[in-house]
This record gives sequence, structure tokens and C-alpha cells, in this order.
Amino acid sequence: MTSLCGLLGKSKQAYYKHVDTLMSRLAEEAFCVEYIREIRGKDPGIGGGKLWEMYNKKFGKDHGVGYNHFYDIVEKYNLKVRKKNRRARTTNSDHAYPTYPDLTRRLIPESSNQLWVSDITYIPFWTVPEKGLYDFCYLSLVTDCYSKEIVGYSVGATLETLYPMEALEMALRRIKDVKVLKDSLIHHSDRGVQYASYEYTGRLKSLGIKISMTETGDPKDNAVAERVNNTIKNELLKDMEFFSIHGVKAAVEAAIDFYNNERPHMSLDGMTPTEAGKQVGEIKKRWISYREKAIKEVAT
Repeated sequence: MTSLCGLLGKSKQAYYKHVDTLMSRLAEEAFCVEYIREIRGKDPGIGGGKLWEMYNKKFGKDHGVGYNHFYDIVEKYNLKVRKKNRRARTTNSDHAYPTYPDLTRRLIPESSNQLWVSDITYIPFWTVPEKGLYDFCYLSLVTDCYSKEIVGYSVGATLETLYPMEALEMALRRIKDVKVLKDSLIHHSDRGVQYASYEYTGRLKSLGIKISMTETGDPKDNAVAERVNNTIKNELLKDMEFFSIHGVKAAVEAAIDFYNNERPHMSLDGMTPTEAGKQVGEIKKRWISYREKAIKEVAT
């Protein structure tokens, strides 16, 4: 070793310091990889940015990892996520029920329980896997637009109104006195038959909850609900295979618990939805919302 160090023009102390640094870096990488795999066990499609936020939030600045180095580790160990899609129709607006105007176009909520958004998405499951046969079940979600917290959900075998109603009732049970919602809460959805039904709208009206609906088929008109749908399906449940609705329900329950209580949001300044639900007033976004920017410019 002495001869080799002499040949390279380095001292033995420099060599051992280099080895210690290298081993420390490899240990750090191994620790990061293990943490990423642990979180991906709960959220298979979570991206590198949110993983980095969670890592540094958990271990603090003294034991954190720089943003670029963290991404280098993600790339080095092939931990990037890939996306794939299968589609099923969930919205049927061809019905005779009354529809309602969009009340959200110029609205920026400043606390929880001012605006709830609802939507339905589909989740495939195998029926006869050896023959490649599968079916869909349907996830109904109610999300608080301010905190991005999923406040109600239900998994159903059909697109019947029963399941969106279950999600709505779950959201209502979180409120100790539903009378406080009267004239202060807006419920926004697409114009699907489930949300336009007399059963659903009647329940909202009975509590004094204002009804708002999209006026076009543009997903941007219910953007928060669409983003939550995508997060649940293409991130939290990514690459999961199900063989029964019961299995879907169990996975959805775990996914929503992680989403609400552990997963940071860039639109919530890195907070979780549960943390954001305790706030009041504007929450800083780590990206530019051109919609909110335009609303503020009109207001001024």
C-alpha cells in the first residue's frame, strides 16, 4: 500500500480518507435506495421530487441528501417510474336531470370545507387471469379543494349513484355539526348522471350545500378531482394487480391513508393534506397556478 501510494503521489492518510468518503457515500446511497423502496411499497408511482421532500423531512437537514444527488441515486439504481393506461368510461351526461352552473370559475378557497370536488374513476381487476379477462370497479372520491384531502370515498361494482352517495356521506360524517356547511360549502362535480340524480342533489340541498357542475367536458373544469384520480390510479396503485373488488377496497384504503397523512404536495408548500387542513388563508404553491394568477389579476 505504501508503494502504491508513493507511485500515485498520495499519502496513506489521503488514501484512507478517500476510502472512508467512498464507503460513506455508498452507505448513504444504500440507505436512500432502501427508503425509496419502502415508500414505493406504499406508493408505487410516487415521483422523485416528493420522495426527496419526504426523505429530508424525516431525517432532517443534518442527515438529508441534496436534490441533485438524490435524483442521481434514483437514476443510478433505475428507480424511475413508468406509466401505462387502460381506460373505461365513467361519466354519462346524457340524462334528463337538471344541471347546475359552474360556481368555481373565480373561486380560490381559503380554508377547508369551502369547496368539495367529486369524481369517479375506474380500477381494473382480473376475473379470469389465465384467459386474460378482466372487469372494472369504480372509485368515487370527494376531495377538499383547499387541503387536497380525500374526505370521502367508496369502491363499487357498478356506476350506480349508491357509491358516490357513500363517499358523500363519509365526507359529511367528518363534520361534527353539518349545519355549519349551510351556504358556506360548494359541491362541484361533472354533469354525470350520478351527481345530477335527485337522490344526490336532494341530499346536498337538504344541508344547504351549493351545487356546482362543469359546463363542458374539459377536465380542467374539475382539475383538482382529475389530479387526485390520476394520483390514486397511476401513482399509489401503480402496477398493482387485483383479483377481486375486496382486494381493490383494501388497497384503496391504505393508499388514501398514505395520500392524506404522509405524501407531501407541491401545491401545499410540501405539507400533507392533513397538515394543510389545519391551515387558514392562502397556501404557497411550489409552481405557478395561472388560473389563480388570472383570478387575482381580475380581482385587482
